[in-house]
Amino acid sequence: MGGVNVPRLVLAAPSSGSGKTTVATGLMAAFTEAGVAVSPHKVGPDYIDPGYHALATGRPGRNLDAYLCGPERVAPLFAHGAAGAELAVVEGVMGLFDGAAGAGELASTAHVAKLLRAPVVLVVDASSQSRSVAALVHGFASWDPEVRVAGVLLNKVASDRHEELLRDAMEASGVPVLGVLRRVPALGSPSRHLGLVPVAERAAEAVEAVRGAAEQVRRGCDLDALLALARTAPPLPVTPWDAAEELAPETVSRGAARGPAAAARVPAGSNGRCADGVRGGPRRPVVAVAGGPAFSFSYAEHGELLRAAGAEVVPFDPLRDEELPEGTRGLVIGGGFPEVYGPELSANKALRDEVAALVAGGGPVAAECAGLLYLTRELDGNEMCGVLDATARMTDRLTLGYREAVAVGDSSVAEAGARVRGHEFHRTAVTPGAGPEPAWGLVRPERRTEGFLGGVRGGVHASYLHVHWAASPWAARRVVERCAV
Repeated sequence: MGGVNVPRLVLAAPSSGSGKTTVATGLMAAFTEAGVAVSPHKVGPDYIDPGYHALATGRPGRNLDAYLCGPERVAPLFAHGAAGAELAVVEGVMGLFDGAAGAGELASTAHVAKLLRAPVVLVVDASSQSRSVAALVHGFASWDPEVRVAGVLLNKVASDRHEELLRDAMEASGVPVLGVLRRVPALGSPSRHLGLVPVAERAAEAVEAVRGAAEQVRRGCDLDALLALARTAPPLPVTPWDAAEELAPETVSRGAARGPAAAARVPAGSNGRCADGVRGGPRRPVVAVAGGPAFSFSYAEHGELLRAAGAEVVPFDPLRDEELPEGTRGLVIGGGFPEVYGPELSANKALRDEVAALVAGGGPVAAECAGLLYLTRELDGNEMCGVLDATARMTDRLTLGYREAVAVGDSSVAEAGARVRGHEFHRTAVTPGAGPEPAWGLVRPERRTEGFLGGVRGGVHASYLHVHWAASPWAARRVVERCAV
């Protein structure tokens, strides 16, 4: 096993709404503008914040989710993402100690900080308090002695007098104040029904928002002290995650007996090569991956695994492209906001027809959430691809939470009995017709008591469940294998 010695910080908060996304993104941008190579990371399954992180640093924003990927993969995935970086900044999720519901510390920011042996900087919303901030920080710093809360950034401070009161109070806490930030709009970014509007939908405005956050951090934070704190993180004894190694037969076999996919089986016929010999051979089937404003949710490791499995990964935008990429043999459609772009997606009939033709020819299609909606007959009355006998609509109800599921039957994504952990986050509902077979069966169905989870039809596997393929690399292999069938 190798070792990783990247300086690193985890930015956490007592609760959601404290401003940690603005501060974390601003910190990443400020260091990047100062010439420091910054590796951005996000605790949890969220797709939107990593988009801002990528904009701030010029590197892919990567997720660290101990529920989706298993605690044993957090440090290897971190090391993979942080390769070549001079500093890693990890934005937490919710409150510092908030993790998967009913599972203790699992997948919390505190849990990830322990796995990374990283110091924690607490971003505290100091509005409407003065001396009480010291008691709050003391409680968080002393709650778990294995979590090193080593600094505080006081956010949303109203005035010079307010700052003076807060600093006086913090002197007795034993936790240094490493920055004070005044009240400003969070990232200058509008929110929508699932959080911030993604970068892909507001590129120019997002650039300005990130610059503003960086300027705010430069004015209010001690960057030298924060970098010095990051350098106190000890070496991390871990071998970086590697997509090609994950697809090696012996690695997949070991992974099938551990972690979140503990009951997963290695797909039949998996021998380290794609069915047409593309791994190491001359032919690389094109797997088209949806992107653009309507489909902006993806994990960087998915593309890396598809390429390691032998595919040529080519992005396309269903809002603008009237044809699938030349030579497309398979299709991956991740999450996003098709409900916002229903009329535009419907108007692109040429592309919808190409998707339907690919499905009719048996091409593999892996679709998650937004991809599921796009493959139905209609979404809020707008005609979609029609390859699944189902209709979709917006609702007022938020469906949110981690799920554990088992593949009901064989598909282009999973072998029957394969077990995964995933995440749902949407305000839509799908009403199926008679066509699709179930995609997943929930291990704990009481956690999702109603509604359609997803379906399988021919080469299509479409589901509301977002799954991180780092924990199930066989999914990428199956998609590529089926490109040659």
